Amino acid sequence: MSLLNPIQTLIETGGPVLVLLTAVSILSLAVFLYKVWQFHVERIGKHGEIERILVVWDAGDRTKAQTQLESNPHWLADTLRLGMTMTEGTGRKDRLETLAEKALLPLEGGFRILDMIAQLAPLLGLFGTVLGMIEAFQALQVAGNQVDPSILAGGIWVALLTTAAGLAVAMPTSVALAWLESRIDAERAFAGHAISVVIAPVRAASDRDRLSRAS
Repeated sequence: MSLLNPIQTLIETGGPVLVLLTAVSILSLAVFLYKVWQFHVERIGKHGEIERILVVWDAGDRTKAQTQLESNPHWLADTLRLGMTMTEGTGRKDRLETLAEKALLPLEGGFRILDMIAQLAPLLGLFGTVLGMIEAFQALQVAGNQVDPSILAGGIWVALLTTAAGLAVAMPTSVALAWLESRIDAERAFAGHAISVVIAPVRAASDRDRLSRAS
């Protein structure tokens, strides 16, 4: 019974819409926390180890670079390792970029849910306000000549409560979504850089120049 008391209080205060907004806010927080954990596991934003491996690859130590990638937990490691073992070809870069995009897809999971919450929460709040205003004016009509202004005022502030709740859910959700998307955009740019290094290492280019001059 004690678990139902907060829900009953919410219904009495702001109606079922406020309960729905509370549930939506919990969902938004859960998705955000899951994404933070997922980003941590996949090493989003942690490029130090990959950068050092790329320096080794760039210097011409192919075996060492591939060995270090074997045990690296970064989400891009598998794609780079494949690129290091692929033979040169016209479609090599396109293949690696496609694989990197495919690896990014699971990391973008949940973004649509957050975007939907950010857009629908204010509308739900407005819907609750409209319902509350209808109830307030119905009570005013029933009162007839014996109108108590406090009844109308009380109905209005309760109705506006759902709008405030909707905005309170939507704003932090929008900020969280923007932050997550910016992290993915940074990873996409880093993946492009890393793939370019794997495909065209500086040491390999200099070796080809020396061979062409010698011939």
